[in-house]
Amino acid sequence: MRKRFRVTQIIAMVLVAGLLFTAGLQAAKSAPRMIPDNFSALVEQVGPAVVNIQVEKTAKAEEAMRPSEGAPFGMNPFGDERFRDFFGKQMPPQERRQGGIGTGFIIDKNGHIVTNNHVVEDADTIKVKLTDEREFDAKIIGRDPQTDLALIKIDAQGDLPVANLGRSANLKVGEWVVAVGSPFGLEQTVTAGIVSAKGRAIGSGPYDDFIQTDASINPGNSGGPLLNLNGEVVGINTAIIAHGQGIGFAIPIDMATRIVAQLKENGEVTRGWLGVNIQDLKGGLAEYYGAKGGEGVLVTDVVPGNPAEKAGILPKDIITAVNGEKVKNSRELTAKAATLPVGATTKITILRDGQEKTIEVQVAKRPLTVADAGKPQVEKEGEYGLQVTDLTPEMAGRLKTHRQSGVVVVGVRPDSKAFRAGVQQGDLILEVNRQSVSSTRELKQLLAAHKGGDGVSLLVQRGNAGMVVLKMA
Repeated sequence: MRKRFRVTQIIAMVLVAGLLFTAGLQAAKSAPRMIPDNFSALVEQVGPAVVNIQVEKTAKAEEAMRPSEGAPFGMNPFGDERFRDFFGKQMPPQERRQGGIGTGFIIDKNGHIVTNNHVVEDADTIKVKLTDEREFDAKIIGRDPQTDLALIKIDAQGDLPVANLGRSANLKVGEWVVAVGSPFGLEQTVTAGIVSAKGRAIGSGPYDDFIQTDASINPGNSGGPLLNLNGEVVGINTAIIAHGQGIGFAIPIDMATRIVAQLKENGEVTRGWLGVNIQDLKGGLAEYYGAKGGEGVLVTDVVPGNPAEKAGILPKDIITAVNGEKVKNSRELTAKAATLPVGATTKITILRDGQEKTIEVQVAKRPLTVADAGKPQVEKEGEYGLQVTDLTPEMAGRLKTHRQSGVVVVGVRPDSKAFRAGVQQGDLILEVNRQSVSSTRELKQLLAAHKGGDGVSLLVQRGNAGMVVLKMA
């Protein structure tokens, strides 16, 4: 009897041990793999498709006169009138050649290469170097400054290595990623990290939707691929925060694929345009305008002569949907408008005075800048020499102002009244002769109404200088 009990006890212990072992295996399989074994196979697979890009460009005269990074005390003596008078006719030429480096990756056997726009913009020559040491001259197929993407091409004999494109929509925060590029000219540098965040807006443009990563990204990495552990490109490394360690940004490959397809076919990107200046319903704005749930986008102004104005959309309208699809914030609306076919009739749902209304708008082609759309020159003959545009949330971010309305100076004609008064590009005009100004339309009306001979006083906000009063006479 005792022997039988011992046998039963042993069998029970074996069964328990087996169950525990099986449970342990299952737990091990389901537990997240914290550190990959290595990245060597991935780098061997994708590395040959990653290229080094070297560009040369001619610096403009005014750029050549700016303080150079290597000059003592930040001085450039050739930009000083005293030195110019001293050298006389022997004054060194103000234009100079500049070099630049970047990264790209090959996307097809025909030699098309994706990189950043800022890598190749204004380049006189572009040279591409492959991992097998072959070098080729490249030409620009198309650029899109608004998303900082560019497509270039080389003519190479024989097969070219091609990078596989993945889906950035499938990326999860915390997932491992790998960056490959040429930081500081150090070719085929590999760094690893995780996806720190998705959908980041960093104030670089209206289509900000960046992947944030702590994989080390430095100057020269621009245009290089961000890879998942399957060796697929999920992003294009683009931006860093100055003095910020472990903070880099990449353009999602899903967005890039759509842009690159248009660049390959047309050499440019065509986007839909409604012609409205907008902002989110933050703070008490949602309650003030009766927008339930705080969803929707407030129209702060409409651009004269553009689709929204022609259709009857007004400032203070709240756009809640596009073709029946709800709009939560200004970034969503900007993205949706960009995908609308040019010339198509689109149904825009708005909230006006608490009443919902649907307006049909014929979509136009988005101009390169809002200033182009708004015809910002104040006087047809340029009496004051000002070129201005309405303040947008994107511009406010760049100017580091919390103001939600105003007029931004985007250009000043030399030898004009504005130029002599000291008006500068980037000034935010707040008042004209002590009357507040919130739009280019108001500015134009106030300037046109002024007939006195004592000049026009402008109150402007200028960067770190704060408020400045300027007199145009």
